[in-house]
Amino acid sequence: MTNTKRSVTGTAPLLGTRALNRATLDRQLLLRPARLSVAAAVEHLLGLQAQNVKPTYYALAARLDGFTPEALSRLMADREAVRIVTMRSTIHTHTADDCLTLRPLVQPARDRELVTFRKGLAGVDLDRLTGLARDLVEAEPRTMGQLREALLREWPDADPQALAVAARCRLPLVQVTPRGLWGQSGQVRLTTAEHWLGRPTRPAATPDATVLRYLAAFGPASVRDMQAWAGMTRLRDAFERLRPQLVTFRDELSLIPI
Repeated sequence: MTNTKRSVTGTAPLLGTRALNRATLDRQLLLRPARLSVAAAVEHLLGLQAQNVKPTYYALAARLDGFTPEALSRLMADREAVRIVTMRSTIHTHTADDCLTLRPLVQPARDRELVTFRKGLAGVDLDRLTGLARDLVEAEPRTMGQLREALLREWPDADPQALAVAARCRLPLVQVTPRGLWGQSGQVRLTTAEHWLGRPTRPAATPDATVLRYLAAFGPASVRDMQAWAGMTRLRDAFERLRPQLVTFRDELSLIPI
């Protein structure tokens, strides 16, 4: 694993461009077909971006020995994997366990996202909105349009899109099946992760533990790399706490750790 500190460290071992490339491909399970289960691969990779349905299947087919689309579909149908907005405010496919810990980890980023919509939410009690939205989607999975219309009845002067975004940011909303299943189709309908998975959200994953997992899946990498991946800020302290157990490298041109 590697760490980054933006200062010249002549004693740090040199990591060439090719070695960096090979290490990253290896950790991303792209150097050779991996003999892992679908669940183990999704967990190792901290989820896969899933803005559209099929790319997640293609990503696993490129990584796993003997992968079949039905293997991922089965996990989703059995509620052992879900589609949910997490890193960078984009939809990811996560294992159920990661959904319940990584989504709370990025809650501060989702709160910051709401600042962009503050004008459209003027006069809206966000705590009341959160409770109402939870009741709506747990009574019956809703599309964003249905959720938007229901919330607009409570706050007719608010921006409809801002209301729906607020619900998505404040609640861990998962896309229920058949959306996401191979060879099937369906509207994006949402409910809470807790309701869909039948268990409460766990305490948020710690930054330190997530840094170690990120480096195992994406390293060698820098603080800035991870912050861009997660859509989070202020991760340098976690890297510094972990520094004694990490290996720092420098690159060929700038002679700085990477």
